[in-house]
Amino acid sequence: MKTLSFPGTDLQPSNIILGLMRIQDMSDEEIRTLFGAARDAGINFFDHADIYGSSTHGCEARFGEALTLSSSEREQVIIQSKAGIRNGYFDFSKEHILEAVDGTLAALQTGYLDILLLHRPDALVEPEEVAAAFDALQETGKVRHFGVSNHTPGQVELLKRHVAQPLLVNQVQLSITHAPVIAQGVAANMAGLDQSIDRGAGILDYSRLNDITLQAWSPFQKGFFDGVFIGDREAFPDLNDQLEALAEKYGVTPTGIAVAWITRHPANIQVVLGTTKPERVRESAAGSEIPLTREEWYGLFKAAGYTVP
Repeated sequence: MKTLSFPGTDLQPSNIILGLMRIQDMSDEEIRTLFGAARDAGINFFDHADIYGSSTHGCEARFGEALTLSSSEREQVIIQSKAGIRNGYFDFSKEHILEAVDGTLAALQTGYLDILLLHRPDALVEPEEVAAAFDALQETGKVRHFGVSNHTPGQVELLKRHVAQPLLVNQVQLSITHAPVIAQGVAANMAGLDQSIDRGAGILDYSRLNDITLQAWSPFQKGFFDGVFIGDREAFPDLNDQLEALAEKYGVTPTGIAVAWITRHPANIQVVLGTTKPERVRESAAGSEIPLTREEWYGLFKAAGYTVP
């Protein structure tokens, strides 16, 4: 398992993250088995959000109930959660951020979060309130580090103008078939080509320039929760042919190759899994360090429907 470094911290995160948005209805034993499979595969990073589950903090509570981590076990893993989405609106007020984190810590049965992310941009954000919340959380030891999800460079810059703490990560949607953050830069300034439209305001290059690690959510989705592309030969026959051929070459499954396409990028992007199946965790983890060649990487990119001019 490849590990990364977050500048200015002592964190050594795996480049594969286990996301836990679907564990609400799993038994304690199933959650422990899933967690154990991740740890055995070398994953030390676990992603939550207060809205995951059938009720607020639902999945966080199931994680806390199923896993009673000792202090030494807790120090060996990185736990990240997100706050800011409420019932039909976003809320980055100081009051809500502090309340959300208290609820998260109680549900997870832990004394601190390694990383807190602001969960999608709040159009009504007052950066001074975010800064005050972050200061309070850091001073009390409740949160060690901070980041965002689905934010544009401009939105990050606005926060950075007021927030004292570095913003370590930005979690964005990314897969082979949903890759506008990468694809636009490959075909910039080509009139009439939809791929040339900049939908992310240069988020990839901005993140690399500012030591912000991107985390790819929905790494196997065709689009916005439109189903997975792996095995979909009606929509992506050429892509699946190439995934299977490369899987045979590297001794993994197509899932591992889909992960490797993301981890191969020199931006050192982390991949956030959403599976509840231990076998899928192992298959995904196998793609952590596969050294796809440029020809193989671009071959998958073109097979997914993108233009290489």
